[in-house]
Amino acid sequence: MYKEDKAMKIRNLAVLLLFVLAATVAFGQDYAFKVMANKGTNEVKSGDSWQPIKTGASLKLNDEVKVADNGYLGLISAAGKPVEVKKPGSVKVADLAAQVKGGSSAVNKYTEFILSSNAEEKKNKLSATGAVHRAPPSENAIKLMLPENQHAGVFNNEAVISWDGSKVTGPYVVTFSNMFEEQLAKVETAETSVVINLNDPKFVNETGIFVDVRSKTNPAQSSKQHLIKKLSPDAYEKVKRSLNDIMGEVSEQTALNKFILAGFYEEQGLFIDAITAYEEVLKLAPEVTYYEEAYQEFLVRHGLKR
Repeated sequence: MYKEDKAMKIRNLAVLLLFVLAATVAFGQDYAFKVMANKGTNEVKSGDSWQPIKTGASLKLNDEVKVADNGYLGLISAAGKPVEVKKPGSVKVADLAAQVKGGSSAVNKYTEFILSSNAEEKKNKLSATGAVHRAPPSENAIKLMLPENQHAGVFNNEAVISWDGSKVTGPYVVTFSNMFEEQLAKVETAETSVVINLNDPKFVNETGIFVDVRSKTNPAQSSKQHLIKKLSPDAYEKVKRSLNDIMGEVSEQTALNKFILAGFYEEQGLFIDAITAYEEVLKLAPEVTYYEEAYQEFLVRHGLKR
């Protein structure tokens, strides 16, 4: 009799735990999608009225969205699946949710990081009484959009090197040197960015590379020298493990997926990789001004742009 009572109590406890768990999951996912990016006069209908959609808003299953002509919505499902909506017209959120398969809770971690970071940046702008200058004044005529040495690590093989050309017009000379100040490569360009491939034979055996940019016509007009360095094997493997948690959901070459990857790299302190991801976002969706605004906020947030 005692054993039967004990077994019944265990079963009842198990049922109670399952109920609590189910309730917790249901409570934590009381939305179908969150809005990561928004372009155009898109609207959402909750109840009887239509309202403009705002970035960061939650869409529920019983809502309906209306996408404007040439509009765009970047959404994340509650399960952590990125979805781009470009087709104009009305669609029920429940129908969108029914089309979405898969997802990863790890993706939601980085989308929440992106939304909170951008919201904080906007809050700082609103509370400021004057212009906000995060970066200290510099005597260098050319401002390289690269971080200080503590964030100079690069995970990927390719990195985008950009600079502010508002004070010094091109053409420019970009010089890459090793730790002994021996020149590895020199590139001339009329643009304000170049792409470096760390697997290039000139760079493949270097753990650290210095880069500076100068005016071709007036070499005295130059940038500060910045460091780009490969991650140590241990650091590389740590980032790779975290990246593998989300790559199944963001491997497709879409602007939204690259945007999420930019947030991932920023959260990891890999600002150069984040810059490269943002540059890819703008190539894939140049018409979505929100992505450009988010990129600029990222640069200001980390003192990479004044």
